[in-house]
Amino acid sequence: MYAIIDNGNKQYKVQEGDVVRLEKLDAEVGATVEFKVVMIVDDNGMHIGDALAKAKVTATVEAQDKYKKIIVFKYKPKKNVRRKQGHRQPFTAIKIAKISM
Repeated sequence: MYAIIDNGNKQYKVQEGDVVRLEKLDAEVGATVEFKVVMIVDDNGMHIGDALAKAKVTATVEAQDKYKKIIVFKYKPKKNVRRKQGHRQPFTAIKIAKISM
């Protein structure tokens, strides 16, 4: 059984027990969060639309962290214009506890 959840204008395929890195959430480590369910697939088939009115995915927040740094380097040739910039995208790691219909 797996579910497709919606978070941060992106969709993620999750199963119970999975650890997923999402866009940063405003939640403390150890907190429980719920997500909007787009689709659930189980032994009875695929469920979408009105069948998911009461469906929810419950997860616990495992970590608030940042990805590895990437370097953004912009330059204009022959003009001695150079700009070096680093970026670390924040994320929230969650562990899927339960998928319920």
